[in-house]
Amino acid sequence: MLAIFGLLTVVCVVALLLARLASPIVALVLVPLAAGLLYGFSPDEVSGFFGDGLTRVMQVATMFIFAIIFFGVLQDTGFFRPFINGLIRITRGNVVYVAVGTTLVGACAHLDGAGATTFLLTIPALLPLYLRLGMSRYLLLMLLATGAGIANMLPWAGPLGRAAAVTGIEVTELWRPLIPVQVLGLVLLAVLALVLGFRERRRIAAAGSPEQAVAEADGGRINPAGPDVMGRKAEDTPDLSEGEQALLRPRLIWVNAAIFVAVLTVLVAGILPAAYTFMIGLSILLTCNYRSIDLQMARVRAHSGPALLMGAIILAAGSFLGVLDGSGMLKAMAQALVGILPESAVPMLHVLIGFFGLPLELVLNTDAYYFGLLPVVLQVVEPVGVAPQATVHALIIGNIIGTFISPFSPAMWLALGLAQADIGRHIRYSLPIMWAFSILVFAIGWLLGLF
Repeated sequence: MLAIFGLLTVVCVVALLLARLASPIVALVLVPLAAGLLYGFSPDEVSGFFGDGLTRVMQVATMFIFAIIFFGVLQDTGFFRPFINGLIRITRGNVVYVAVGTTLVGACAHLDGAGATTFLLTIPALLPLYLRLGMSRYLLLMLLATGAGIANMLPWAGPLGRAAAVTGIEVTELWRPLIPVQVLGLVLLAVLALVLGFRERRRIAAAGSPEQAVAEADGGRINPAGPDVMGRKAEDTPDLSEGEQALLRPRLIWVNAAIFVAVLTVLVAGILPAAYTFMIGLSILLTCNYRSIDLQMARVRAHSGPALLMGAIILAAGSFLGVLDGSGMLKAMAQALVGILPESAVPMLHVLIGFFGLPLELVLNTDAYYFGLLPVVLQVVEPVGVAPQATVHALIIGNIIGTFISPFSPAMWLALGLAQADIGRHIRYSLPIMWAFSILVFAIGWLLGLF
C-alpha cells in the first residue's frame, strides 16, 4: 500500500507538471502533503519529514540564489558580449566556420546558466548571417541548443542543482567528474558542426542561391524574417536601452574576468562550499563595478526574481523528497520495482534510462525528470551497489543535450520565436542528430567510468 501511495504521488506530481495544471512549487508541496496525511501520518510526523528534506536542499537553494544573481550582474557589465561578437566576426562569410563558431557561441553564451539569455544574445546576432549565407535557421537552433546543453552541466545551470537536492551531495562534487565530459563534448560538437557545415555548403550550392536555400530549408515558404533581417550586418547585436548601456563596464572587463576565473577555480577545487563561493563572488563583483549602494541593491533586485523562483522550487523539492523518503514511500516503490524487473536489469537501470534520456525530454520536463524519476532510480540501484553519483551522472549525461529541444522548455519557445521557426520542423530536424550526439557523449561518460 505504501508503494502504491508513493507511485500515485510521483505520477500526480509528474502529470500536473506535464499538463501545466500546477506550478512546480504547488505540485511539489501539496501532493506529497496530501499523500502523507491520507496514508495516516500525523501532522507532526509530516513536519519532521519536511524538516529533514529542507535540511538536504538548503545549501543548493542558497547556491542557486546567489549564482543566478552573480551571473546576472556579470551579464549587466557586458562581460560576455565581446567574446560572442568576436566569434561572430571571425566566422563571418564562411559556412563551415559559421557552423563551428555557432557551437562555441552557444556554449559561451550559456556560461550564466540561463537559457533565455543564451538565445537572446545569440539568435538576433547570428540569424541575419545565416539567412544571408543561405543557411538553415534549424541548423542554427540545433547547434546553439546542443552547445548550450553541454554547458548546462555547470553546477549553477539547473539540472545538477536539482540532482544535488535529490541526493544531498554537494553540487561541485557532482560536477567535477563531468568537466572532462564537457570538454570532450565541445570538441566532438565542433567536429559535428564541421561535418554539418560541409553538408550545408553543398545544400546551398545545389539550391543555386542563398535565398532559394533558405526557402527550401523553411519548407518552401518565403523567408518570414523579411528584407530588413536579411540586410542587417552580420555582427549586429540587439540594441541596448540607455539604462542597459549605463550598466556596461568595458574598462573593467579584465577585473571581471579575474573575478569570474577565481570563482570557477574555487568551485572546481572545492576550496569553499558553492553557496559561499557565489556569495563572496557577488559581493566583490558588485563592489568593483557599482560603487553606489543604491545601484548595487538595484542590480540585486533586478535579478532576484529568477533567483528566488529557482530557490523556491528547490526548497519545495526538499519538502517533496522529505515526505517521500521519510514516509518510506520511495523505499517501498524501489522494492516493488526490483520485484518486477529481471534481476540482471536492476544494476543497469540507470544506464538504460540514461541511454533514452534525450527522448524522455520530450515527455518529461526537467522538474519531473529529476524530482520524479531520479529518486526512484536511486532507490532501485543503490542497494545493488551503484553509487548515487554514478546514477546522477548517467541520467544527466543522457538527458541534458536535449534540454532545448523539449516543448517543456520556456527558453526553447523563446528561441523559436526569435528564429521565427516552427517547433515541429525543429524537432524533426534536430532530434535524430542530437540523440546520436547524446549517445556519443554518453559513451564518453561510460569510458571514463562515471557510471
